[in-house]
Amino acid sequence: MTKTVLITGTSSGYGKAMAELFLERGWNVLATMRRPDPEAFPPSERLRTLPLDITEAQSIDAAIAEGVAQFGSIDVLVNNAGIGLASAFEVTPDAVIRDLFETNTFGVFATCRAIIPQMRRQGHGIIVNVTSSVTIGPMPLVAAYAASKSAVEGFTESLSYELHPFGITARLVEPGYAPTTRFTANGAPRMQGLIPEAYGAFAQAYFAKMAAYPTPFCTEAEVAQATLSAATEDGRRLRYPAGADTQMLAALRWSSSETEYLARMRAMFDPASA
Repeated sequence: MTKTVLITGTSSGYGKAMAELFLERGWNVLATMRRPDPEAFPPSERLRTLPLDITEAQSIDAAIAEGVAQFGSIDVLVNNAGIGLASAFEVTPDAVIRDLFETNTFGVFATCRAIIPQMRRQGHGIIVNVTSSVTIGPMPLVAAYAASKSAVEGFTESLSYELHPFGITARLVEPGYAPTTRFTANGAPRMQGLIPEAYGAFAQAYFAKMAAYPTPFCTEAEVAQATLSAATEDGRRLRYPAGADTQMLAALRWSSSETEYLARMRAMFDPASA
């Protein structure tokens, strides 16, 4: 029987690449976005483009109900929708931080809470929550963003234990930095004025160092493939680092001492280091 995946945030970037890959592999795809674009994907009997705002419970419930009505069940939920932020924390307004958490954290909680009863009744399901490499190796100027994504990491690991008796698997996909997506551009308006003059020299040196990053950056295709693996592999693997940069960070984080890890991170991300 053809399986069905519901993916949030499919208008561009990672989400669009995920939807295209799942379609290519023969899945039914519920491609959701806040403002559906009927021309985002070629027509297919296995595709439905649906409105879904993960900050609104009614929108979540309506998308799930329509997906089940169309294809009979939802086998996999991919929580991909998210927003970015680069800022000096001391000048980041509470309203901006709350908006960040509403989408990146509470939106993920809400979609999971909505889909779990259906997966529990059908006796199977996989939840894939997309976070970020900053949950493995936090960098400067993303403190609030890293916090919003790190909360999802703890949440997902806890769910992986809580839901296993019901045949439901919870997993994480951890993308690296992908300059080819619109992630930074989409976040530009909310970042205005959030790197003040006092941080100017530090930020400039840091961004210059990032431009010379020693490992290739992540691509949309790599994130889509990691997500497909998370949706199809047997076993109880929790984390799927996506992209060479994230895989490098993961190897460093999980296979070295705290002293070695911090030294390597400072060498990579501290503009004052050699």
